[in-house]
Amino acid sequence: MGVSVTNFSRNGLSDWIIQRFSAVVLAAYSVFIIGYLLANPDLDYAQWSEFFSCTAVRVFSVLALLSTVAHAWIGMWTISTDYFKPVVLRFVFQLACFLAMFVYFVWGIEIIWGV
Repeated sequence: MGVSVTNFSRNGLSDWIIQRFSAVVLAAYSVFIIGYLLANPDLDYAQWSEFFSCTAVRVFSVLALLSTVAHAWIGMWTISTDYFKPVVLRFVFQLACFLAMFVYFVWGIEIIWGV
């Protein structure tokens, strides 16, 4: 049984578990944010800023960001291995996806924590 060098996870089961866990985290985060927006219909910048200055909200936001990156990586890896048969094309696509996700993750951390 061959193992792809660009696959960062161990097997299909771990990919499945990561995708399901990340989907649950993203659903919970969406409900949390939508609930906050519905509870505060006349939200202004000061309230929004105060809400995101709370450490628990920041940690939850980072967890949602990490879940997004993990979910996207597994999805894009699956697409690339299913549809890109030439190894070079697959590698270039996966590298571009990885770099974009890395940049978005670092940028998200910078936005969330104000680094």
